[in-house]
Amino acid sequence: MDELQIGEALVARVVEFSAPVGLSTTDFFPGSDPALWQEASDWLVPEFVGPDGQVRTAVQTWVVRSEGKVVLIDTGLGNDKERPYVPVWSHYSSDFLGGLASLGIAPQDVDVVINTHLHLDHVGWNTRLNGREWVPTFPNATYLVHRIEHDFWDPQGPHTPGFGRGNQNAFEDSVAPLAAAGQLQLWEGDSHRLDGSLTLHLAEGHTPGSAVVALHSAQESALFAGDLLHSPLQVTQPHLASCFCEDPARAAASRERLLADAADRGCLILPAHFRGTGVARITRRDGRPAIDGWEPILTSSVAG
Repeated sequence: MDELQIGEALVARVVEFSAPVGLSTTDFFPGSDPALWQEASDWLVPEFVGPDGQVRTAVQTWVVRSEGKVVLIDTGLGNDKERPYVPVWSHYSSDFLGGLASLGIAPQDVDVVINTHLHLDHVGWNTRLNGREWVPTFPNATYLVHRIEHDFWDPQGPHTPGFGRGNQNAFEDSVAPLAAAGQLQLWEGDSHRLDGSLTLHLAEGHTPGSAVVALHSAQESALFAGDLLHSPLQVTQPHLASCFCEDPARAAASRERLLADAADRGCLILPAHFRGTGVARITRRDGRPAIDGWEPILTSSVAG
């Protein structure tokens, strides 16, 4: 399988985790109607929901080659990291760097790392353990994080995140070392243009500084949705919010804007956690956003 071509850009992915997460659909999406999940079971089961009703998810990094640069969007779980409140990912170990190598990418080849937000499953490979010190995994990369997001998770700041304990240690071992190395760039405002093809857009709600990455190249478009979408069911039911959203109402509003944009242009969405092909083409059906099909993509799986 070849890398997915979007205009003149090429996209692939490294899958680090692909399994149930120990939460039922109604636990993962509090207040959701069980009938919605039952009605959609013919296409959600078994890829996105197990026969036991547990949500199945993936943790993955999108690899984008655009305008001569190698860009990583989110960096997964990382190895050796202490996650006391998420034992399934504590001291996780995968051959993530080997997965990148299979795509022809060495750590020094990466030019930009985008963290759509700073949850532990999006920042892990920002750093690696060198002796007893956390150091940037990608020595030549600029790491991009929205300033609002950075300040929200900074343990020295005034904020008390709803997911605070679940994210314990992530800022200290996967974000602070980037600043110490001079590789962290905080962007501000509603958008940040990386180059002629890639633009970051603020999409608050899941976290206060969550971002969506828009790729526009040679009249083709894709939206890297981060955690605005955890399940394909949210495409037709955008009011559904995950239990990990800091502000569910704002997350729903951001999700509706994302889906409307994608549907109007018939473009691809690439969420952080969709299993399977993971790449959906969005269209309008009866005036509402819907999935029109799935695109195959070159995948390097290092999931245990």
